[in-house]
Amino acid sequence: MSIIEVILLALVQGLTEFLPISSSAHLILPSQVLGWVDQGTAFDVAVHVGTLLAVVIYFRKEVGDILGAWFKSFGQQGKTDDSQLGWWIIIATLPSLIIGYLVKDYVEVYSRNAWIIATTTVVFGLLLWYADAKAKQIKTIYQINWLSALLIGLSQVVAMVFPGTSRSGITMTVGLLLGLNKQSAARFSFLMSIPVIAAAGSYYIYKLVSTGEVINWNAILLGTALSFIAAYACIHFFLKVIERMGMFPFVVYRLLLGAALFTFLLW
Repeated sequence: MSIIEVILLALVQGLTEFLPISSSAHLILPSQVLGWVDQGTAFDVAVHVGTLLAVVIYFRKEVGDILGAWFKSFGQQGKTDDSQLGWWIIIATLPSLIIGYLVKDYVEVYSRNAWIIATTTVVFGLLLWYADAKAKQIKTIYQINWLSALLIGLSQVVAMVFPGTSRSGITMTVGLLLGLNKQSAARFSFLMSIPVIAAAGSYYIYKLVSTGEVINWNAILLGTALSFIAAYACIHFFLKVIERMGMFPFVVYRLLLGAALFTFLLW
């Protein structure tokens, strides 16, 4: 990988991981459209570690409160809002860990192509617009129940199977459709990304160790740092402006991206 490819791919991963526009689509497209070589397992690990560090550090207080309350719930303290939220995050994560593991080989062979990305970019962009425009959006993050958590978790599987869907996009979409307000839908999506990204990173590390891939440590360190900075800034920006601008700008971006992809594929 050239230094330009490292910089662009790391920034793309960091900027798109938590926006509802699909990071996997943007990382797959350079090889599909521009003819770039695959970035390799080591670089995938690096950018995932960078985004994981960003979300954990940004939500460090919430993560600490949830973990502390969850462990204490096994003792005399009992159930609290934070401990309950911890259980809902676990429930939301299980479908991705189980189903994602079972279908990972299918996804890598059949789903990573530009036609699927173009289609899901448009379809799930329109669904995001509908949820943003029509959903009630009255519930807070502490009003999630186990069924809502499970449905949001199952929606996350769709993003794993069909690149271009956007993990954050579809989980926010389902959260909005279930009545969560924008801030709560976004925060739950970000919090539930922590175990998923950690699991993906662990899987990539296993592949890296088992294949013995040669590591370019300069690219790894630069990719980790840039994806961390981009992801942290992206989370901060998104939570600050989401109430004012809603999801519409991201819907427009998805539709334009989808149109551009279809034009390229049909050219």
